Amino acid sequence: VQLQASGGGLAQPGGSLRLSCAASGGTLDYIFIAWFRQAPGKEREGVSCISGSGGSRYYADSVNGRFTISRDNAKNTVYLQMNSLKPEDTAVYYCAAQSTVYSGTYYAPHTYSIWGQGTQVTVSS
Repeated sequence: VQLQASGGGLAQPGGSLRLSCAASGGTLDYIFIAWFRQAPGKEREGVSCISGSGGSRYYADSVNGRFTISRDNAKNTVYLQMNSLKPEDTAVYYCAAQSTVYSGTYYAPHTYSIWGQGTQVTVSS
């Protein structure tokens, strides 16, 4: 499976963007998907993740209430709806996949074996 992240761009503070993570070469069914981001000079951090069925969703405190993760397995795509964007949301966003993820490791980058290329999100007035 290969992942392709898209949807990044420039948004004003308070604005919205929707990122997509599309899979090719295989199915995302039953695959745990996470979104990470990395700002210049900072470590990669977990933002949100979703279970294979979509029944469980998790958010980092910094984005909880503003970001929504969802998936459409028929389209082999996972989305990250980002609302009320802040300048501190500026980063390169990556999606990652792993078949099995254990509690406590959702936001550990080493947990995931498949990564998409990043998409730049810039929040600025």
